[in-house]
Amino acid sequence: MTFLLDTQLLLWAAFKSDRLSEEARSIIADAGNRLLFSAASLWEIAIKRALERRDFTVDPGVLQHGLVDNGYTELPITGAHAIAVLGLPPLHKGPFDRLLLAQAISDGVILLTADARLAEYPGPVRRV
Repeated sequence: MTFLLDTQLLLWAAFKSDRLSEEARSIIADAGNRLLFSAASLWEIAIKRALERRDFTVDPGVLQHGLVDNGYTELPITGAHAIAVLGLPPLHKGPFDRLLLAQAISDGVILLTADARLAEYPGPVRRV
């Protein structure tokens, strides 16, 4: 299966956080799964780091290279992804999370998240 990790899970996975659930660890460790990260997550990290948020101190460039080196595939943002956001109900206000969900829907992959609000969306989103 193919999974797109949301920004929070991506950071937890990259830094082996104890916040990562056993289910998420299992999905990530399964060599049969294809793992994706979005350019939107790198953008979110870059913006929040520039704002000097203490929970976003990672260098997005270093993270990008580390993810690729560990077998993740980068999912670029396309115009179709941006337009697909328009079709989402207003359950979640986070623009990056909404874009990640639009990407998952458009590309036929499962969005993995720990965010209860994001997991309320119908479609290919799975809370772990």
